[in-house]
Amino acid sequence: MDKTQVSEEALEAALAPGSRPPVGRYRLDLANGEWAWSDEIFTMHGFAPGEIVPTTELMLSHKHPDDRARVDSVLKQAAATGQPFSSVHRIVDGHGEIRTLAVTGQGRKDPETGEVTELFGYFIDVTDANRELAQREATVSIQASAERRAAIEQAKGVLMVGLALEPDDAFDRLRVASNLSNVPVRELATWLVEWFARPGMTMFPSPEELTAFLDAPAPAPADDEAAAEAPRPADLAG
Repeated sequence: MDKTQVSEEALEAALAPGSRPPVGRYRLDLANGEWAWSDEIFTMHGFAPGEIVPTTELMLSHKHPDDRARVDSVLKQAAATGQPFSSVHRIVDGHGEIRTLAVTGQGRKDPETGEVTELFGYFIDVTDANRELAQREATVSIQASAERRAAIEQAKGVLMVGLALEPDDAFDRLRVASNLSNVPVRELATWLVEWFARPGMTMFPSPEELTAFLDAPAPAPADDEAAAEAPRPADLAG
């Protein structure tokens, strides 16, 4: 998931029922460039209400360098068309902290000339929601990594017993098989573990069967019938 997707999901989470994210109202007079900020927007940018005079230049200077050009483009487009707009972007507040804000708004036109005279709307601080989503994403990634690692360790164990290998040698066999078959090690390991643990499997695979699997790895049979047709491994005791 990229940063834009995470931020958009954070906005949805922040606006979900029961959530109370900081929200501030703004207005930009396009004739003279004057901004009007509610107290919440000052706070979002790390300032006390009224501590600074908000300007377009000041606001853009606080945008994250990677997001600044995009936000500037959104504002110029809105000023030209007056169409509703929204943007999720990062800022560096007055304390040097990075925050994630969503801005929504639209233009107001002069009824006689049709020209856009001002922009107005809301800033929404979605930093906390964005952080929570990132933490959940990291947790899922860590769990998935642990599951993949567990499969590799289990596959190594099968090879260590079946082929009388040391741990490093068992992993090398998996890695070589992965390179030759163009199948990722974690996927190949999962196939081996699933093949070894498939329904009806009551005997440990022979060295020949393990070697044959490494030479031509494939997923375990999908059903009992396919499993019954698969080669029967030799008895561990035999």
